[in-house]
Amino acid sequence: MSVVPFDFEQIGDCTLYLGDCMDILPTLAEVDAVVTDPPYGLGEATGTISKKRSHKREYESFDDSHENLINKIIPAFETALRIAGRAVVTTGGKHAFDYPKPTTLGCIYQPAGCGMTEWGRLTTQPVLFYGRDPLIGKTIKNISYTTTERASDDRHPCAKPTGVTEWMVDRASVYGEIVLDPFMGSGTTGVACVNLGRKFIGIEIERKYFDIACQRIQDAVNQPRLFDDPMPKPEQAGMSL
Repeated sequence: MSVVPFDFEQIGDCTLYLGDCMDILPTLAEVDAVVTDPPYGLGEATGTISKKRSHKREYESFDDSHENLINKIIPAFETALRIAGRAVVTTGGKHAFDYPKPTTLGCIYQPAGCGMTEWGRLTTQPVLFYGRDPLIGKTIKNISYTTTERASDDRHPCAKPTGVTEWMVDRASVYGEIVLDPFMGSGTTGVACVNLGRKFIGIEIERKYFDIACQRIQDAVNQPRLFDDPMPKPEQAGMSL
């Protein structure tokens, strides 16, 4: 990975950058997969905001508008995809079709989902898969995931549950590969990478979420593990299940 003039923290096998991903992405030399949950471009029109959940608007340096999704988020994702060639990305259902056509389409199913659409209650979220399945020819896994987990960190407006993110990392990469999240937020993808034995590159534009991500990833790195060099899972060793 290139040395770049940006603020960053190195925590174990995780490199965390503070800054605009469009400035940092061109400096990255080696990435195997992108796993990310970027802003959805929904702004105020989610239909899910209540006084109790008003913290979901707390982006201080970014307006989560459809215009910014089109002009900033999706071009940044496309840049990251060109670097890695393989990606798993979540999108808001309302603007999923603004993204480039994926290789295939999966979903996250949340039976207790509380979102609302013009046609009723929202219980699924699109997951776009790009590139070649790293386990093709070795094993077959689902492209959907069911969860009843809560958000992994309530200090971020849209933190994903850790189990969901671990599933995304597991589908996008194999043990020891480098995973990139250009919209790192509170660092859930980095925590998942630490837990699953992947290297991680994360980029976050907002200082308060960057600091939260650093602490969460440091805590994950500090967790004792049964093996320093864990045995690979069957699919990592090329065996079918």
